[in-house]
Amino acid sequence: MNHSATLNCPIDRAIVQFDAALRTLFGKPQVTERDNPAKAFPEIELSAEERQRAGRLMRVNHAGEICAQALYQGQALTARDADVRAKLERSALEENDHLAWCDERLRELDSRKSLFNPLWFGGSLTLGAIAGLSGDQWSLGFVVETERQVEDHLAEHIDRLPLADQRSRAILEQMKRDEIHHANVARDAGAAELPTPVKWAMKAVSKVMTHGAYWI
Repeated sequence: MNHSATLNCPIDRAIVQFDAALRTLFGKPQVTERDNPAKAFPEIELSAEERQRAGRLMRVNHAGEICAQALYQGQALTARDADVRAKLERSALEENDHLAWCDERLRELDSRKSLFNPLWFGGSLTLGAIAGLSGDQWSLGFVVETERQVEDHLAEHIDRLPLADQRSRAILEQMKRDEIHHANVARDAGAAELPTPVKWAMKAVSKVMTHGAYWI
């Protein structure tokens, strides 16, 4: 059976997305060929306070990547145009790199993932599906605004990391470059500008997730 033809069936796409959800939350998600950017830097001894702060920041970023996966999966599931769906799925694959890198860094810092990850995933999957159902232009606009807000969030975290933590910083800087690229891809594909109230609502939801994942 032709694989691409199979995935044109909504039921088959739902099965694939369910498998991706399980991998995101509990397994090992599929990644690209890229190496972890942290490998270019040696592990530097951090104080207990620095290690705790870096661990909490990377936990937030890991939770953010859980949300990103869910958003892209929800949008790909409901996308109307096959080309738009392909772009969303490629971006999701690159976001899996971020998820794997953050996961590895959390273990290096003797930290843990957010206990609320299933909640973040479920909420974000729903938002992504709603965005996709509203039309591909609006869905792509949602990607642009999401990535813009994530870019700002990453810049803030880069500034807050301990100066000696080059490994975490390398990961976040590569993630920031990728988010800019994903926003540009969505914009070039015909993204619509979201209404200001929607942008404010997205920022408010993001703050809830950020604060919750930092502590729990």
